[in-house]
Amino acid sequence: MNKLRRQQTANIPSVIETKNLVDIKNKTGNLYESIAIIAKRANQINISIKEELHTKLEEFASHTDSLEEIHENKEQIEISKAFERMPNPAILATHEFMDDKVYFRKNEDDLFE
Repeated sequence: MNKLRRQQTANIPSVIETKNLVDIKNKTGNLYESIAIIAKRANQINISIKEELHTKLEEFASHTDSLEEIHENKEQIEISKAFERMPNPAILATHEFMDDKVYFRKNEDDLFE
């Protein structure tokens, strides 16, 4: 896992904690809009994490699989465990949103008056 991601996730708990819905709503003025923004950011984070995981696992992959290599590839196991300990992408996205680290804008065509 890269150094920047470790620093970003160091102070974020990997367990679920309750959030005040009013605080989430106040960021955009609409709770559902805020949740949609968080969901989109969580999808982006998930894709990024998945790509990083596959890249790291590919470094240790052998294309001539024997039974011993399949059961004894400790590097891949350790990488997988490190990624499993990371906070959920939705938790990361919520923290980013609440800390004003997510850029979002309203599309003027979508506004109904």
